[in-house]
Amino acid sequence: MKLKVISLNIWHGGRLLDAALDFITKEQPDLLLMQEVYNEHDQSLEARFRTIDVLMDQFDFVDFDFAPAMLELLPEEKIEQGNAILSKLPITQRYEPIFFNEPYNDHYIDVRENFPKAPRNLQHVTVDAEGMALEVYNFQGVWDLDGDNNSPKRQRMGEVIIEAIQGRENIILGGDTNALPAAQAIKNIEQYLISVFKGELTTTFNVSRKDMVKFPGYGTSVVDMLFSSPNIKVIEHYCPAVDVSDHLPLVAILTIS
Repeated sequence: MKLKVISLNIWHGGRLLDAALDFITKEQPDLLLMQEVYNEHDQSLEARFRTIDVLMDQFDFVDFDFAPAMLELLPEEKIEQGNAILSKLPITQRYEPIFFNEPYNDHYIDVRENFPKAPRNLQHVTVDAEGMALEVYNFQGVWDLDGDNNSPKRQRMGEVIIEAIQGRENIILGGDTNALPAAQAIKNIEQYLISVFKGELTTTFNVSRKDMVKFPGYGTSVVDMLFSSPNIKVIEHYCPAVDVSDHLPLVAILTIS
């Protein structure tokens, strides 16, 4: 079976949502893994706060899963934020998200001093890929301005992921790791899974949306990653330079047999 997977940090629910929708329309993924997703349903709110509803209405995804990490205190109201998987394949099993660092926070304020304590989790669903169980994992990594730092929280992140995937087959893992490829946690994951873009990218940030004067490191930081089981064949993969978020999307076409 062939399928297309996209992983994208949508940036606060979709600050560039119209452009992101155009991109998804063009690419037509079978699986869409997103981070920084808002999941409100009030039609009076800006569309980016209703990320999942907007995407499910516009595209032919048949199922979705949302893994909330926090209840964010915004000027508009309190809105849940977390990871989401949208699928054109039926989701047959959902798992409780596993938190890497902090537990679910019901009064999170998104200011820089709180970034290191922002709750991050691992999302996991099983989808039916034409009778085959496909294990799909999605996450946003713990925050640390030093992408190589082997902090206890980052170590814990790697351990959680490895424990979750062990003993399973047909795995796709993607997300905004908030770590660099040289980080020990990422190296440990690569003992079990293949890094689809390993060594190929210069950055996965949309540098036009970043303060490159204050933080020049964005231009050489690869933090968004896709991994797959060794038995999954990667037919094509690319990271297009599109202005759809403050991150760049990762796209992979895979075959599973």
